[in-house]
Amino acid sequence: MKNKSSVVAAFTPEAVLKRKVRAHLRKLGFDKSSDGSLCPPSSSKETVRSLHSDQRKTGLKAHRAFISNTFPRLKKYLAEGNDIDPAKLLPELELIEAETWQSELFRLASLSWSVPVSNGFGRRLRYLVWDRGNDKLMGIIAIGDPVFNLKARDDLFAWTVKDRGKRLVNILDAYVLGAVPPYNMLLGGKLVSCLVRSREVRDDFKERYGDTRGIISRKKKKAQLVVVTTSSSLGRSSVYNRLKLGKQEYFRSIGFTQGWGHFHVPDALFTELRDYLRKRKHKYVDGHGFGEGPNWRLRTIRAAFDALGFKADLLKHGIGREIFVCELAHNAGRILRGEAVRANYQGLQSVAEIGLLARDRWIIPRALRRPEFRDWTHDHFKALLAAKQRLEQAAENTVAFQPNKRTTG
Repeated sequence: MKNKSSVVAAFTPEAVLKRKVRAHLRKLGFDKSSDGSLCPPSSSKETVRSLHSDQRKTGLKAHRAFISNTFPRLKKYLAEGNDIDPAKLLPELELIEAETWQSELFRLASLSWSVPVSNGFGRRLRYLVWDRGNDKLMGIIAIGDPVFNLKARDDLFAWTVKDRGKRLVNILDAYVLGAVPPYNMLLGGKLVSCLVRSREVRDDFKERYGDTRGIISRKKKKAQLVVVTTSSSLGRSSVYNRLKLGKQEYFRSIGFTQGWGHFHVPDALFTELRDYLRKRKHKYVDGHGFGEGPNWRLRTIRAAFDALGFKADLLKHGIGREIFVCELAHNAGRILRGEAVRANYQGLQSVAEIGLLARDRWIIPRALRRPEFRDWTHDHFKALLAAKQRLEQAAENTVAFQPNKRTTG
C-alpha cells in the first residue's frame, strides 16, 4: 500500500500541474522520445492546425460575445462577392489605433484565420487593407517587434550577439498578414503581403519609431525599417514563395525555424504556469516590458517547466516554420551588417502602385478562372466563424467525455 506521504505528494500543486501539462501534450498528440523530449504527431498542415486548436478554442470562447455584438454592426465593411469589381480593385492602408471601431474590425477579421492571431509585442503597426473600389475590407496586416533569437535571420546577416543588440531595431516582424474572404479566393493574400514593402509602411515606421530606443541596449537610435520578416503558419508557404511582381521580389525564403516555441502552450495553461511561479516569487512572473514580449513568455514557460522538474525542454515542439525576409531598402544587408549608415529606398513603390501591378498579375486572371467568389455572402462569413466555434466545441466535448473503463463493454 502507498504510505500517507506519497498520497499527499500526488496531490500537491506541483504534481497536479505536472499531470495537467502531460495530459495537455498527450491530447495534442505529442509523444515522448527516449530522452523525454517531445515528438510531434507529424508536420502536416492538418497536424499544425490541430496543435493550435486549444489556443484557438480559448480565443473563440473569449470572443464569442464579441462576435455576437460586433458582427451585425461591422458586417457592412465586409465584402460580398458581388461587391467586388476586380478591374476597379485599389488597395489602401489605414493605420489603426486601439479602442476604435477599426480595431474591432481588425479583431473580427482575424477570428476567421486558421490559427490564433497574436496580439504582438513592443513596437506595433496594425493596418486595415481597404479596397477603395468599393470601400470594403480586403485584408489585415500587423507588424511588430521581432523575436531576439532567430538563427536563420542572424546567420543571413552574420550577426554576433553584439551586432544583433545594436541592429535589431531596424527590423520588424509581420505576425498578421493576409486577405479576408472573398478576397482570399482571388489571391488577395499575395497582394496584401506585397504591401509590406511600400512607402506608406516605411513612412509610418519612421514617424512613429524613427527616434526609438534599442530593444536590448535602451539607447536612443535612429531606427530605419529595412527588413520585415515573417514565417509560415502551416509549414511551407504557398503565398510567400516566389512572391514577385515583375523583377521586384517581395519576400524570399531564408530557411526554417528549429522547432522551438510556445504555440502549444495555450493562454489558460500559461496563466497557471505563471501563477505557480508567482507563488514561488520568481523574477519572470511580471517581467514583460518593451522588447520582452515573446522572449519573456518563452522564459516564463521554461522557468515553470524547470521548477516543475521536467528534464527535457518541452518548448522544443519540433514543428519547423519557413522564414521569409522582405527587404525594403536596396542596401538592407549592408545596413544590418554595419557596412552602411543610410538606407537606400530608391524606387520603393506606393500601395497604389503595388496594387495596380498585383491586380493585373493575380486578381483579374483569378477572377476569370474562378468566378465562384461571387457566391460569397455575409452569411458565409458568419457561418465560417460559427463553424470554427462548433469544431472547437466538438473537439472539447470529445476530450472531456472519457468513459470510465469499468462501464465500457
